[in-house]
Amino acid sequence: MHARTWLSVLSLPLVAAFTLPVLQQGTASRPQPSAGAKAAPQDPLAGLSDIQDVLSLVQLNYVDPPDMGKVVSGGVQAVLERSHPLNSYLTAEDLRLPDPGPAEAGLVALKRGIYATVVAVVPGGPAAKAGIQAGDVIRKVDGDSVGRLSAWSLERRLRGAVGSSLDLYRYNATGDLTKTTVQRQLITVGSLVVKQGQGALLVSLPDLAPGRAEELQKALAPVDRGQTLVLDLRQCLRGSMEEAAAVAGLLGAKGTFATLQEAGKPDRTLAVTGNGIPFARMALLTGRSTLGAPEVLASCLKKGGSRTLGERTPGLGVERARFALKQGGAVELVSRRWTGLGGEKLDRQGVVPDQVLRMADTEDALAKVLTALAAPAPAPKSAAAVPEATAPPKAQPPAVKKPLN
Repeated sequence: MHARTWLSVLSLPLVAAFTLPVLQQGTASRPQPSAGAKAAPQDPLAGLSDIQDVLSLVQLNYVDPPDMGKVVSGGVQAVLERSHPLNSYLTAEDLRLPDPGPAEAGLVALKRGIYATVVAVVPGGPAAKAGIQAGDVIRKVDGDSVGRLSAWSLERRLRGAVGSSLDLYRYNATGDLTKTTVQRQLITVGSLVVKQGQGALLVSLPDLAPGRAEELQKALAPVDRGQTLVLDLRQCLRGSMEEAAAVAGLLGAKGTFATLQEAGKPDRTLAVTGNGIPFARMALLTGRSTLGAPEVLASCLKKGGSRTLGERTPGLGVERARFALKQGGAVELVSRRWTGLGGEKLDRQGVVPDQVLRMADTEDALAKVLTALAAPAPAPKSAAAVPEATAPPKAQPPAVKKPLN
């Protein structure tokens, strides 16, 4: 049976689960059938018994004996991914797997369908040394198609023992499908970097891990606040929302930082508790590797008046939770979403810069930002000019002459 057919069949229980309350609510307002008319079925889930019949027919009559466990799990995973690419279905066997190891490949990849887009590469990490760049499209991992992996499985494959090899089949910037071998390593995130210029200061944050705000406070203690601060978040990979709020407070933000939306619960507001001294002028640098909590920080500072330059962020201002299943498996679902001060959904549109500014790693970021700040600010785009995406932006893989299985 075609994969889309399985998807349709296995989607019915989920659709019915959300439809049943609506059907029941509308029963009282329905017109009564006329005398002699055939009564409609009262059970809106009665047709779901066909699913069991279909599965039984396939199991008994398909030309090759199918692995029904894979059929069912594959269908459930496809349904989950239609809601969000980070959702995953874990079997009981998955939960019993040992930890793959502490070493990492040094990249973040977002799975979409049969491809995974590299959205971030750790500077100086194994993937960066192997020539992998943000925007590359991965087709296979150690010979296995990405389409067969969940987000959870893909993240697991990127980890392993120290020195172990990982083979990635990817489309690079030239559109060629190449095999790249990465040696997994223990990755240690470095300290923040401060660069002093003429009347301006560039601070690069590698992440928002616990303790980063305290480190930033010490670095800024002797600095003249009358100059321009450029906060570089282009390679800022995740972190905690509490640390992001603390950093915002150090830079002069006050009041509401962001709002957390969680299924079945009232919205919760996270406030800035710091009393930092703002700089005379502040600018932000964002990029495709500004992920999660750094996106929320960028949104807060942008709403506070900081000029934002760089590239649009991927839109991963979400958090996942794991829910156990009765049969021993589990599902990981995106259950939390962070929204910015303007109500923007940071899991959809991300942070859109005021001015697009692309630069190579070898360029002087501070000099280029100061040049852009000296020029007249571009006219702001209307809301209609920046459509709200339904998922993080993805690279489009080139045409493939011979599809891989």
